[in-house]
Amino acid sequence: MTPVAVLVGLSGVAMLVGLLRNRLPWDVVRLGYVIALITPLLALAYAVWQLWNRWVGWPELALLAVFYVGTGLGISIGYHRYLSHRSFAAGPAVEGVLLVLGAMALPARPLDFAAYHLQHHAYADRDGDPHSPRDGFMHAHVGWTLSRRRPDMEKYCRHLRDDRVLAFVDRTSLLWFAGGLVLPGLIGGWQGFVWGGLVRMALLNHAMFAVNSIGHAFGARPFATNDRSRNSLPLALLSMGEGWHNNHHAFPSAAAHGMGWRQPDISALVIATLARTGLIWNVRRVPAEALERRRRRSAVPAGADGR
Repeated sequence: MTPVAVLVGLSGVAMLVGLLRNRLPWDVVRLGYVIALITPLLALAYAVWQLWNRWVGWPELALLAVFYVGTGLGISIGYHRYLSHRSFAAGPAVEGVLLVLGAMALPARPLDFAAYHLQHHAYADRDGDPHSPRDGFMHAHVGWTLSRRRPDMEKYCRHLRDDRVLAFVDRTSLLWFAGGLVLPGLIGGWQGFVWGGLVRMALLNHAMFAVNSIGHAFGARPFATNDRSRNSLPLALLSMGEGWHNNHHAFPSAAAHGMGWRQPDISALVIATLARTGLIWNVRRVPAEALERRRRRSAVPAGADGR
């Protein structure tokens, strides 16, 4: 059996468990989640071996780049800034595209993502935070995904229940996720499946996971917030601007997380472009006076706990 066949088989098992998760025992579901976490890493190891033997061409690397950026923007702009924080308004077509791109990136329903994230903001780095490094660095990175606890959907997502586009993408999210693996395979064959699908998933998902772990453990804290959020340039470059995490916790509803040209934020540039074309509107920005007031207040030394 070839390595690619093994990767395809493991991916199929993980998606089948995800499809039947409401009918299976929790231990089986958790095993499916573990397979879903491990399979992209196995694909990454296989891809590194291919690179070492120079078996990879520009088409595979191009698929990796295109699907990484496209689905990464789906998480950052669609799932996070639009759905979770309503940082801008959009019509059904644009909303659908953004949420589908996010669903192609993660084996997670958009409503689940929003609920987890809003609970994180409600209890950031305190009891009740679903993924804080206070409970262990690896817990903040991936361990929380294996927890049986789920956020209160009625509490955190009640305002989203009448959104028909969201409801459709939420119901069909696993199909879109499968499409994120199958589509690069249709374009580039098995190598496309490995590079544009699984390798992309390994790199992007862990870049986004790192916002929860590294983004609350290492980096600068220009704003005094009631949590341990931090800014990181390398993380921002890998996560479409999500790495300016302390900025985000200081101004959660702002569409742009990076502040100024020294803080590159690809998602903010795409949002600004969509706004200029009229495809989105009511983009939330941080007023200059509010930013200056927060900076003056943050100039007071933080407490010994790093907050």
